[in-house]
Amino acid sequence: MELIRILNHCHRHRGFVYQHARFAADQQSIEVDVRPRVGSAAICSGCHQPAPGYDHLPQRRFEFIPLWGFLVFLLYRMRRVECRNCGVVVEEVPWCDGKHQLTRAYMLFLARWARKLSWKETAESFHTSWDKVCDAVEYVVGWGLEHRTLQSIRAIGVDEIQYAKGHKYLTLVYQIDQGFTRLLWVGKERTIESFQGFFTVIGEQLASQIEFVCSDMWQPYLEVIRQKCSQALHILDRFHIVAKMNKALDEVRAAESRKMAQEGHEPLLKKSRWCVLKRKKTLPRSRISGCASCSATTSRPSAPISSKKIFSSSGNITRPPGPPTSWTSGAIKPCAPASSP
Repeated sequence: MELIRILNHCHRHRGFVYQHARFAADQQSIEVDVRPRVGSAAICSGCHQPAPGYDHLPQRRFEFIPLWGFLVFLLYRMRRVECRNCGVVVEEVPWCDGKHQLTRAYMLFLARWARKLSWKETAESFHTSWDKVCDAVEYVVGWGLEHRTLQSIRAIGVDEIQYAKGHKYLTLVYQIDQGFTRLLWVGKERTIESFQGFFTVIGEQLASQIEFVCSDMWQPYLEVIRQKCSQALHILDRFHIVAKMNKALDEVRAAESRKMAQEGHEPLLKKSRWCVLKRKKTLPRSRISGCASCSATTSRPSAPISSKKIFSSSGNITRPPGPPTSWTSGAIKPCAPASSP
């Protein structure tokens, strides 16, 4: 079959030969026989050195990437070698790792699709099982953790994600350096103990090199960042800052409305919650005049409203040259430059 030619072109392994390719008895899959190349030595799976052969094990099936809608299996009789260092062990083959039934190429293939689809959809699309997709993802993640380097981390982002039902969360830590973004660590729950596990993994030396930390205003995150990255510039999420500002503004409006009612004034602030909280460009024209009259009647809510306007308009400010002193995510908001002596 031409499949042998395709495999030799895209998935060739030194020391092994694709011998025959045929349809299986059920006509639903393709089986490819693999044999050792004549004169090639087996490799010990323990010390990764050539070793003399000892005997052969029964034939094993290794699942390969599906082709034209057909499942593809590599059939091979594993050799046992008599290694002077490790004793009698099973040989190492380049297309599979350990006792996995899936080839490395197929696990990488499934893991890449699992980033785009759910694991269930990935399994259904390629006629495999959810467990095999899970094994593939675990293998790729494990390989990545073994081979990753943590030499230079300048900026990290911290956030949580909800999973399953109820209040179950995972804490995610990303490296967000310019031109380089990756997931560094995942921990269960969003507690102080959970987040401290990340700094235990990277160590104090790497933690001291972090210059920027971006997070929301979840209190356990703030406390750990204050303890472990006191030297870093802490960038707060703009959404949570606006939410807390709106909450404080609404409390001032409600208190002022009650005070005006007690003093016998006209209830201008009554039913004016969204008039105060909404942005001017999303505020209906019928409410703009009412909002202006509220500000003119009482001065206490007008100060928070002015602060909110200043904060909202600061998103268009660009950072001047020099080190920043105050940032929020979404836009850079520099503090007013200090006056020269």
